[in-house]
Amino acid sequence: QVQLVESGGGLVQPGGSLRLSCAASGFSLERYAIGWFRQAPGKEREGVLCDSSNDGSIYSAASVKGRFTISRDTAKDMVYLQMNSLNAEDTGIYYCTVRPYVCYGKVFSRWNDPSWGPWGQGTQVTVSS
Repeated sequence: QVQLVESGGGLVQPGGSLRLSCAASGFSLERYAIGWFRQAPGKEREGVLCDSSNDGSIYSAASVKGRFTISRDTAKDMVYLQMNSLNAEDTGIYYCTVRPYVCYGKVFSRWNDPSWGPWGQGTQVTVSS
């Protein structure tokens, strides 16, 4: 069964850090671009970071640049999202997903592009004191 499962969410104080994990099963991540998206209450899902499989190019939302990093362990079919200097605006449900090979601006900005999928169930991140 092809699926992605996120973990690592939780409650963290402003300024704190979290590392989210995304485990792939039923397929290899080797030839896929990885996308992390998030959805805050009452808002549309948005792209956070996207990592292409072949050229190492990374797309990042302006709001997370310098604070969030994406990495992958291809041997384990795992993807990670390291989040530092968290603030209340980072609160939301975080999802990982994939698309073939590359990520680029147009698809990064459209979470409902049919090329994205499967999606994980999401993991809740709450930044609050």
